Amino acid sequence: MKLNIAVLPGDGIGPETTNQAIKVLKAIALEFNHTFLFKEALIGAIAINQNNNPLPDYTLNLCKSSDAILLGTIGKAIFENDAKMSPEQGVTTLKKELDLHTSVLQIKAYSCLIEKSPLKKEIIEGTDICVYSNQANMIYFGKKHLNKDEIITSDLFEYSKQEIERVTNLAFKKAQNRNKKMTLVDKANALETSSLWEKAVKELATKYPDVVLDFMLVKDAAKQIILNPKQFDVILSDKLFGDIISSEASIISGIPNLSASASIGDKYAMFKPNHGSYTEATDKGIANPLASILSAAMLLEHFELFEEAKIIKKGVEKSLKLKITTPDLNNTYDNVSTSKVGDFIADFISNPYDTNINFNNIHLGQSTII
Repeated sequence: MKLNIAVLPGDGIGPETTNQAIKVLKAIALEFNHTFLFKEALIGAIAINQNNNPLPDYTLNLCKSSDAILLGTIGKAIFENDAKMSPEQGVTTLKKELDLHTSVLQIKAYSCLIEKSPLKKEIIEGTDICVYSNQANMIYFGKKHLNKDEIITSDLFEYSKQEIERVTNLAFKKAQNRNKKMTLVDKANALETSSLWEKAVKELATKYPDVVLDFMLVKDAAKQIILNPKQFDVILSDKLFGDIISSEASIISGIPNLSASASIGDKYAMFKPNHGSYTEATDKGIANPLASILSAAMLLEHFELFEEAKIIKKGVEKSLKLKITTPDLNNTYDNVSTSKVGDFIADFISNPYDTNINFNNIHLGQSTII
């Protein structure tokens, strides 16, 4: 397969961690005979500094001419109080311009990291959840009202059946390639919008007879995510409830910065780590690249390259098991840098049975794949 991938490294640790995702994708291309072409462009704070625009026209045009987008991290402290322009506006505008209507977050409890979780091992071991939610025309962007006395306010919570169907179809297809179970989380006992969600999802369920569909009120889902997270496979919700459930679920592993995410539309798709720019760690070689690498695996899954994505995930698990990680997770090897974690996983892709032996070379900076 040939893919043109737009690379938007972003700010802070974004360039460092994104480079590791590219390194891993190049190893996949070599091993599986694919052609991945990478072109970089600016977005976020660095784009403001150089172009006075968080999303320059050439960046948007590159994204529109690419098959997929690999995004780094966005944000810089000096812009936090700037009401006129912020780095995050670049990503928001990009999502709108490309009509990236669906948000996807993957959450997994890694067995070798379970002791870092605030929950008991027997509760979370084996948890692997994928959360799908709508991110177009949601309550955050709905019509807002505040009366002149500033004592009455409202936010319009509105969905069309078409908007519900497009995110639901994506969630059902994902469930088909996982454990064939999907749970709709809503508030259908009180909200008319949730009633429409249930109706639309039930109608579409007939097209996916191999997927078991379940329904759960958001208050119950919030409890069950903590009490029994293993019961969930794919969770589908609107953006408001989806954000709540995703944030809650992300603490299950105890390492929230290991989650990868995606924004998907009918034509375009963007993949990124689900953590911040961590600007204070920039260029120090201590930034954890695993979420960026896992976002590359999500990119491959989007194009149905499931075997390729699977070996990346195995490489990530192997690096965690062998404690070949940056200092935030383990300081056994005090000079395992951001780049060396990427080297290890790239080497695993080419030598999955010999990587244990090869680590001595990788640890010394002598990886066979750079």
